[in-house]
Amino acid sequence: MNATTNSPDTAWRQLHEAATLPYKKAGQFAWHFARGKLGRDPVFRGLIERGLIGPRHRRVVDIGCGQGLFASLLASMSAMQRQGAWPAAWAATPAAADYTGIELMPRDVARAKASIGHLQPAPQLVCADMCSATLPPCDLVVILDVLHYVDIAAQDGVLRRVRDALQPDGRLLLRVGDASSRRGFAISQWVDRTVTRMRGHKVSPTWGRPLNAWVATLESMGFRVQSIPMSEGTPFANVLLVADLGPRA
Repeated sequence: MNATTNSPDTAWRQLHEAATLPYKKAGQFAWHFARGKLGRDPVFRGLIERGLIGPRHRRVVDIGCGQGLFASLLASMSAMQRQGAWPAAWAATPAAADYTGIELMPRDVARAKASIGHLQPAPQLVCADMCSATLPPCDLVVILDVLHYVDIAAQDGVLRRVRDALQPDGRLLLRVGDASSRRGFAISQWVDRTVTRMRGHKVSPTWGRPLNAWVATLESMGFRVQSIPMSEGTPFANVLLVADLGPRA
């Protein structure tokens, strides 16, 4: 990869356009939702600028993938690097990602297939419950704002299955709400319920935990955990947990 003098702001605008353009094929709702999500949610650019998706993270599992926006972003990042337009300030990401997206809602899976089914390597888009779906061997698992839809025991079950699927030196990127920040957590839950209704889905009960409980749970499973505030520019109490596994004995 030949990095350029492209500024991060310019590169991000180009990534935003490239990653959201395919969603026009699935209709105006899919396109506008993708543009709003990628444009307003700080987590996506934050992952890139912090170098949290490295070249070795080639096999990616995205749990609660929705329309598969993360797959489209990964493909756009790879294309930008091949074209030599990647900013020098950004670390390299996978040259090509083998992507598996798991999503419970059939409508979202249909939008994903209509929008990004053409990508190469072809993304695997699975309509299944994260609590029981088969997780393939992987280097990176991404779970953004999803685990609170199931109770604590089920959350722990998902996390254990993620640990078992991750290969040596694998990484979990888990964004959660910090329930100890009551106002921010309440706002994020209200927005989450509103967006869920807009997407045409039934609103379910949710289960949260304080940040220290999330960290303790992951550490008990053998992860090394770093917590990063991830709600910049929003009123939420979101935290990104970067959880790494060491080499297996």
